[in-house]
Amino acid sequence: MLRYAAIDIGSNAVRLLIADITKNDEGFGFKKNTLIRVPLRLGDDAFLDHRISERKTEDLLKTMAAFKNLMDVYQVSKYLACATSAMREAENGTDIIKKVKKLTDLDLEIIEGQREANIIYSNHIEENLDNKKSYLYIDVGGGSTELSVFVNRIPIASKSFDIGTIRILDNQDREETWEEMKLWVKENTKTLKNLAAIGTGGNINKLYRMSDEKEGMPMSFLKLKGLYNNLNAHSLKERINVFGLNPDRADVIIPACEIYITLLKWTGIKQIYVPKVGMADGIINLLIEENLVQSNYK
Repeated sequence: MLRYAAIDIGSNAVRLLIADITKNDEGFGFKKNTLIRVPLRLGDDAFLDHRISERKTEDLLKTMAAFKNLMDVYQVSKYLACATSAMREAENGTDIIKKVKKLTDLDLEIIEGQREANIIYSNHIEENLDNKKSYLYIDVGGGSTELSVFVNRIPIASKSFDIGTIRILDNQDREETWEEMKLWVKENTKTLKNLAAIGTGGNINKLYRMSDEKEGMPMSFLKLKGLYNNLNAHSLKERINVFGLNPDRADVIIPACEIYITLLKWTGIKQIYVPKVGMADGIINLLIEENLVQSNYK
């Protein structure tokens, strides 16, 4: 059994996805074997102090050591480990990468916003898109929001903005960044008819599950707004107890809603599709593309 692993070091959580690679007549795919999520909240340090504290560095090192041990036990043959917004902004990001390498022999890559967007594209969501529609692709993370515009299944524009859930909770989002995002969105969608949205990330996945929408069907703007109003009317403790949200989801889900709702308002989009994929899935697809598809692996 061929196994690949993806490590996604985000601003809110750190994830390990171990996937079994499958092959059929149409090509290669994968089945999720193991997914582990550790809510380290590196963004709290990075966005406020511009460096990761000793305590969180220690926690990250322990997490990476555990991930490496699991990858060895599962006999993973290829992996890619990517760190996003928090590590991009931390002055000691490269020092931490060296420490991880020394302790675990894992190679970590701090990736720029555009590479982050490209990895998320590797999920090839466009293959299932309706040719008659144009799409605004929204990926909301803890530190940044990646936006892309698809026309006829082709990405015609994409940009990363320093607006994310942890950043908003820590009051580190800036008015001018919101304005820049608004101008970019309006400029790149103003001529498009039949515009729909695609949302990825842990928060929109959770909101979609809470909406009780039939799988594959889009969630309406009104339903998203209704969920937001309901969640926002409850305290953090109530969100955990009443809605059964994990503590590290119960706070970030509010700013995530605000980002999605704002973008849909700016564009007049009435529906959002939620394909339940994210960064880790994109990394596995990228590894398949680079190691199997391009090498004509039999």
